[in-house]
Amino acid sequence: MLPFVPVYALVTWVRNLLFDSGVFRIKKVDKPVISAGNLTVGGSGKTPLVIYLAELLKREGFLPGVVSRGYGRTTKGYLLVADKSGVKRTPEESGDEIYQTAQECGIPAAVGEKRAEAAENLIKETGVDSVILDDAYQHRWIGRDINLLIIAQRFLADENPLRRTLFPTGNLREPFARSNRADAIIINRKFTEKKEIPGRLMRHFEGKKIFNARYEPLYFVDVKRGKHYEPAEFTGQKSLCVSGIANPHSFFSALGQLKIDTGNRMIFIDHKAYTVKEVEKIRKEFYATNAFSVITTQKDAVKLTRFSRELDDIDIYFLKIRLRLDEEEEFEKFIQDKIKAKNI
Repeated sequence: MLPFVPVYALVTWVRNLLFDSGVFRIKKVDKPVISAGNLTVGGSGKTPLVIYLAELLKREGFLPGVVSRGYGRTTKGYLLVADKSGVKRTPEESGDEIYQTAQECGIPAAVGEKRAEAAENLIKETGVDSVILDDAYQHRWIGRDINLLIIAQRFLADENPLRRTLFPTGNLREPFARSNRADAIIINRKFTEKKEIPGRLMRHFEGKKIFNARYEPLYFVDVKRGKHYEPAEFTGQKSLCVSGIANPHSFFSALGQLKIDTGNRMIFIDHKAYTVKEVEKIRKEFYATNAFSVITTQKDAVKLTRFSRELDDIDIYFLKIRLRLDEEEEFEKFIQDKIKAKNI
């Protein structure tokens, strides 16, 4: 696919030029807008960051709403996913990530290919006073007051330079130079130790606020009953680990740190739309490996919940995590100051 990289680079360059020159008009909405996005294809931690931002805004007295394209959904156009009274759509209709966010945070949410239109409709229909954009770094049609760029440390420290080339050969959606649009960079090490990032890459982030994030495992949740269990209760267990996320490495790394046997794995594509066929495969593998339980991610769990009857004789749990920042107070002040400047 390497010959196609220059073609992709040219298309990306022309598109950004049209936005930078004002040929493509960026539409503003009349509420503070925070965007969380990345430069890469695949999981960098956008959804945990969106949840973190939603909880932060709620603590500050705001009523935030979340807007996403709704990747992997079965619907098209604008769709109200949740209002103040709760979630109104299924994960299949809305997309798994925004469903998870709306359910966990208890906030209004909407999906739409046209993010500016979706944000305006969400404000009008639910009365939210701030908007968080999930995965919108490349969606420049809507203006934002805070543009956050989250990047996986594993990607930056990867020894294979081909992975840091543009799509379709590598994982970059845009060149590193396009980090210039960000107000702050968040380097997410997930469940690994902090590593030194090569200076040639860090130079792209000069003059930017840089924060460091990590994941904290909290507890396991019974998918069918909602009951919580301490991680220590799963120590040493032989489990069937099921993942349908972009980068399952961090999930398996977390389970390994909790001393859970992750030798039995089923890995599906990102945003996997589970059917009875896949559930039957999980059941078959569970019994074939003599596993004690099935452990999955929260993103997968929201889609597997509807198969409670098919999984009635199997104990299935997801690992609940949260995003933490090393510079938490500084980051929260940064967000507060930016929003305060918007409201003046």
